[in-house]
Amino acid sequence: MKKFIAIISAAALLCGCAGEKKEKTLTDYVNPLLGTATLWETEDLGYERHQEKRTWGAEAFPGAALPNAMVQLTPVTMWRAGAGYQYEDTTILGFAHTAMGHWNLIDLPMIPVTGNVNADNYASGYSHKNESARPGYYQVHLNKYDVNAELTSTLHAGYHKYTFKDGDAKRLLVNVAHNQHNVRDWEVDQVADNAFAGRQGGIYYYAVTNLPIDSIGIVQSKAEKGAPVAIVDFKNNTGKEPLEVKIGLSYVSTDNARLNLEEEMLAKNFDQVRQEADDTWTALLSKVQVEGGTERQKGLLYTTLYRASLMPRLESDVNGEYRDNRREVVKDSTFRYYSNPAFWDVSRNQLILLTMLQPDVASDVIKSTIDRGEKGSGYIPSYFHGDHAPTFVIGTWKRGVQDFDLSRAYALALKSATVPGRGGRAWMEEYLANGYVADENAPDCPFWDEKKGGVTKTLEYAYDDYAVAQIAKELGDSTNYNMLMEHSKNYKNVFNPETGFFQGRIEGGAWLEPYNPDLPYYQHMYREANGWNSLFYAPHDPEGMIALYSSPDKVEALLDTMLVRPYCGLEVANLTGFIGNYCHGNQPGHNIPYTYYFIGKQEKSQELINKILDRFYDMGAEGLAYAGMDDAGEMSAWYALNALGLYTYSPADPEYIVSVPLFDKETIVLGEQPVTISKTGNGNKIKEIKVGDKTLDGYFIEHADLAAGTPVTIVTE
Repeated sequence: MKKFIAIISAAALLCGCAGEKKEKTLTDYVNPLLGTATLWETEDLGYERHQEKRTWGAEAFPGAALPNAMVQLTPVTMWRAGAGYQYEDTTILGFAHTAMGHWNLIDLPMIPVTGNVNADNYASGYSHKNESARPGYYQVHLNKYDVNAELTSTLHAGYHKYTFKDGDAKRLLVNVAHNQHNVRDWEVDQVADNAFAGRQGGIYYYAVTNLPIDSIGIVQSKAEKGAPVAIVDFKNNTGKEPLEVKIGLSYVSTDNARLNLEEEMLAKNFDQVRQEADDTWTALLSKVQVEGGTERQKGLLYTTLYRASLMPRLESDVNGEYRDNRREVVKDSTFRYYSNPAFWDVSRNQLILLTMLQPDVASDVIKSTIDRGEKGSGYIPSYFHGDHAPTFVIGTWKRGVQDFDLSRAYALALKSATVPGRGGRAWMEEYLANGYVADENAPDCPFWDEKKGGVTKTLEYAYDDYAVAQIAKELGDSTNYNMLMEHSKNYKNVFNPETGFFQGRIEGGAWLEPYNPDLPYYQHMYREANGWNSLFYAPHDPEGMIALYSSPDKVEALLDTMLVRPYCGLEVANLTGFIGNYCHGNQPGHNIPYTYYFIGKQEKSQELINKILDRFYDMGAEGLAYAGMDDAGEMSAWYALNALGLYTYSPADPEYIVSVPLFDKETIVLGEQPVTISKTGNGNKIKEIKVGDKTLDGYFIEHADLAAGTPVTIVTE
C-alpha cells in the first residue's frame, strides 16, 4: 500500500481523541500534501535524469484555504518554485497568504522568530514527522525557533497561531519586500496598539495580534539584491500564551482588508475558524458521495476534488469592491470578482467541474471574465496560449447556469474568432486567410525554443470556433454560426495523410520536413507536446477526425503503437509520466485515451484510463507526486471526473463521455435532485448504459438528465 494512505490515516488520527476511534469524514480523506513532491526516478519521469535542476511536480501548495478563496495560507520553502513549497526541501522561509502554482503570488510571507534576526538567514528547518495538513488547516514545527505553527483561514483572512517555548521572547518576521520576486513598492506601519497594516505591491493587508506591539523595525539584507524584512516585537512576550495573528487581505485598500478581517474572523478563536473551514469543505465534498472502491481510491478522489476546487481565486471584498483590470476600484454587489482562469489548462475539465459542483461560482467567474474583456482589449480574455474562454461560457450556459449576459460574452468571443488584433488570438491573419497557422521552416529547432506553435494553435482555434459557433446558435446568429462551423473544420488543414499526424506547415503550404513525431517541443509546431500527444484532437468532430484515416484499423494501430513505442528520452521538464509515447504529465493529450471509443473499442480506452488513474496521481517515493503540473486543478479534475466515470470530452457541449467508474455507487448533487450512478460487473467493457428506464444510444450522457436526478446504471462485462 502506498504511503499516501498512511499519511491520510495519520492526519485522521490527529483529529480524534487519544484511544478514541472515530468514523472517517470526507475531509479526513483529503491530503493537501498530495501534489507537493517532485518526480526523480526514471520509471516515474519516463526518461533518465541528467540535469541538476528538478523537473516540474504538480506545483501544488499544502496550506490552509477555502474553495476559490482570496487567501491561501501556506508554507514557503523556495522562491520561484511553483506554489512556493517543494516537499523535498528542508527549510521553511515563511507562511505566505496567496499561492497559485504558476510561479507568482506568494504574497506577504511571515514567520515567527526568536533572538537576533539575520535578514539573510532566518529560514527554519523542519521535519515531515512534525507536519500535518487537512482542508483549511496546516501545522508544522519550526526547529530553529522551537515554535509550533498552526494556520487556518477564511475567504479573505488568514489566522496564524504560534506556540513558543516557555520563556522565549515572541517576535514576528514579516517579509514585506519579497514574494516570488523582490518587491520595490511596499509599506508597513503600526496602526493600533495591537495592529499593523500596509501594502505589498498590489495587495493590501491589515493584521491584528493578540499581544500588544512594542515596535516594528526594518532589518536590511546584506545580500546583493536582498530584500529587507520587518521585525514586529511585542510587549509581555514571554508568557505561555501563543502568539496569534489575524490578517485580512484586499486588492483595494487597507480599509477593505480591515473590513474583510472584521467580517470574517476578528471575533472568532482559532478552533472556531478551523472548524468552519472544515465544515465548508465538508459541504462541498458531500456533493459527491461514493460506495465501494478502495480507501486509496477514495483518498485520491476527494483529494483531487479538493485540489480542483481552489481556483480561480476570489478578488473582490466583502463590501463588493474590487479593482478591475484598469486598476480602478469598482463596487458591484451583484457578483463576486474572480481571477482570470488558466483557460488553456482548465477549460478542458476543471471549469466544467466547477460548473457542476459550484454553479454560483462559475457564473461569477464568467461575469468577471466579461468585465475583464470589456474593460480591456475588447477580446474575450485568454490565458497563456490560445483562446478557450468561449468553451467555458457556452458549456456553462448549456448546463443551465444562465444568470449572466450571454450576448456580452458573445461580442467578445466573436471578435476573438474573427478580428485579428492585439489582445486577440495570435497569428489570426494567416489563420483566417489560410485556415491554419503556419510554422517556421526550422527542422532543427531545439525543443526549448518558443516559436509559433502552429499545429496546436490551429487545432485549438478550430475547437474554439466551434464553441463560439454554439453561442451564435444559442443567440440566433445563423450567419456567423455557419461561418464559424466551417472554420471549426480547420483542424483538417494540418493533417498530413502521408504521416497520419497533425503536422506543421510552412508558408506556402508545404509540410515541414523532415518530420519526427517523437520529438517534443515547448512551442514549435506543438505547445508542450510532440506529434503523438497532439493526435486525435477534434473533440467537436470525432467522427470527422477518424474519417481522416483510411480505416478504423489504421487508427487502432496508431493508438496501439503510441502506447508501446518508447519515448525518445529527451529531458523536458514539462513532459513527465509516460505510457509509451502517451504523456499524461501535460494537458494536450488528455483527450487521447477516449479515441478507442470512436472505432468500436471502448474497452481498450477503459484499460488505458484505469492505468492512468492507478499510476499517475500518487507517484514517487512518498506517494505525493503527480505525473505533471496540476495547472490550477486540471490534472486533478481529470482524475476526479474519470474516477466517477464522467469526462468532459467536449466541454463546450452539455454532455459527458461515460467510462467505467471506480466505485459501485455514486450520488452526485448537480441540480435540485441528487443523481445516483450505479455500476454492475467488474469488467472494462460497457455492455449497457441505462438512463432511467431507457438504454443510452452510444456513450454520451446529457447533463440535463444528470441534473434532473435520473438514475444511471452502467452495466459492464
